[in-house]
Amino acid sequence: MWQLLAAACWILLHGPVGSSKESSTTNPEAKMNISQIISYWGYPYEKYDVVTQDGYILGIYRIPHGKECQRKPDPRPAVYLQHGVISSATDWISNLPNNSLAFLLADNGYDVWLGNSRGNTWSRKHLKLSPKSSEYWAFSFDEMAKYDLPATINFITEKTGQEQLYYVGHSQGTTIAFVAFSINPELAKRIKIYFALAPVTTLKYSQNPLKKLKTLPRRAVKILFGDKMFRSQTKFDQFIATKVCNRKVFHRACSNFLFAMAGFNAKNLNMSRLDVYFSQTPAGTSVQNMLHWAQVANSGQFHGFDWGNPDQNNLHFQQPTPPLYNITKIEVPTAVWSGGQDIVADPKDIEILLPQIANLIYYKNIPYYNHVDFYLGMDAPQEIYQDIIRLMKEYSQNCQYFFLQASGF
Repeated sequence: MWQLLAAACWILLHGPVGSSKESSTTNPEAKMNISQIISYWGYPYEKYDVVTQDGYILGIYRIPHGKECQRKPDPRPAVYLQHGVISSATDWISNLPNNSLAFLLADNGYDVWLGNSRGNTWSRKHLKLSPKSSEYWAFSFDEMAKYDLPATINFITEKTGQEQLYYVGHSQGTTIAFVAFSINPELAKRIKIYFALAPVTTLKYSQNPLKKLKTLPRRAVKILFGDKMFRSQTKFDQFIATKVCNRKVFHRACSNFLFAMAGFNAKNLNMSRLDVYFSQTPAGTSVQNMLHWAQVANSGQFHGFDWGNPDQNNLHFQQPTPPLYNITKIEVPTAVWSGGQDIVADPKDIEILLPQIANLIYYKNIPYYNHVDFYLGMDAPQEIYQDIIRLMKEYSQNCQYFFLQASGF
């Protein structure tokens, strides 16, 4: 982060670096919201507010078809994309259309839905609670799995008239799915295939800098970060994105900050779009969610949030200690991709996870992939997306033989 601060100071003190327009070109999407980005590339969009059982209002987006709407006799199969921690739906549309999963799916005949977890930039509303209150932020990925995901999937199935959909999750987007599908079998039945990109259930071996939170007492974390929001987009972030990271001379500093959080892979990142990436992320989550991840990192187990005393745990879980989430109970066909340079979903943690997946239909490790390559990598269409689309098509064409066709399992 010090490199970005130094770069920002240089800009403020000395003005623009270089005289050519090319040295300070800003992509227009860096100053757009989700709807504007989708429209900018010529795709249709729809926006909806989904209300959860506990009153949170989630902003979700739909790309009903590709640029060229081809009439089809049957409904387009629905695909739901769920982002990771402190991120948002913009993950899936931040690259060029031929390199962004949401646009590629739409162009391949799918009805694409983009989710936003409670508390991020696009889902920061509640029927009764104010985001200025501590009560609003008293949630973690437990609530995202218990309330957000069922509400969103139910909304999509009702809106489309389809009983089932495909689910694609990245990072915490996989965590939410593992929790939800293990505790809610009826919800799991609505998933045709679960595509898990850089899945995270334990952080025993993770080297991500945020893991250092596990060494701090809960009280110390709250003194440092408060008890409300964690890492939302600020005006300074926007300045860094559009005035610093858009300049070629600072590309290395900006990308190094990203790699420090995700793992190094400079050759696979589109440096010309760093301003877009940094203007959209971080999108924020709750401090409690980060405390939950710190607890998981400390224990090495996949469990619910420890509310601090047996009475509170009983209130939330009907037992004095947080429950362990049993992944082996999930029967959903699951395809997994992992990265060899991923410092969040560490390869050793993936080794722990894979044997627990009862219905693993496909697995691929990409040795040089870091944690963000799964949605930002320039070769993600070749390494991942074309296989996702292939598996979907095989399922729809002949699902009764799908498991034999998928990948030799």
